[in-house]
Amino acid sequence: MRPLRCSINITLDGCCDHRVGIPDAELHQYTADILAQADGLILGRVTYEMMETAWRPVAESGVLPDGMPEWTEPFARTIHVAKKHVVSDTLESVDWNAELVRGRELETTVRRLKAEKGNRLYVGGVMLPTALVEMGLIDEFEFFVHPRIAGHGPAPFGGLSNIVDLKLVGRKEFGSGVVSMRYELRR
Repeated sequence: MRPLRCSINITLDGCCDHRVGIPDAELHQYTADILAQADGLILGRVTYEMMETAWRPVAESGVLPDGMPEWTEPFARTIHVAKKHVVSDTLESVDWNAELVRGRELETTVRRLKAEKGNRLYVGGVMLPTALVEMGLIDEFEFFVHPRIAGHGPAPFGGLSNIVDLKLVGRKEFGSGVVSMRYELRR
């Protein structure tokens, strides 16, 4: 059975806003490396569209937009080829190596994907991981804690119906001050 890991960037005050993170070459390479090991990414519509807009043109053209550092290109290539499962009831279709999953099919689809042989699945975003935690489908969590206080943005896992107890299984500090903390469910 493939484990499902939730990965998310947050600030010290628990906010999730991709515009306030501290991106650098080391963090991008680390993320590209872990995504390259994934058998698939499970993304909600917003995260899928944001990733596609930012990274697909770079991967397909090999041209970085003005101001985008060269060290972002390996991440663009990695996410470009990754298999994506996009959860949406509003999109009519998806491409970019993606399959569309309707909300009513979410639990059945994720259980099927987890039952298949392979390494690991990843989920990102804010709302989708909350639904998957409620269904008991996330096995691992990785929080990238950025040393900033944003004061705005959604908070991941807001509104959970039950407390989820976790056990720290790994920690990595990056030169930027970002700290990755990996957890598994405490059983």
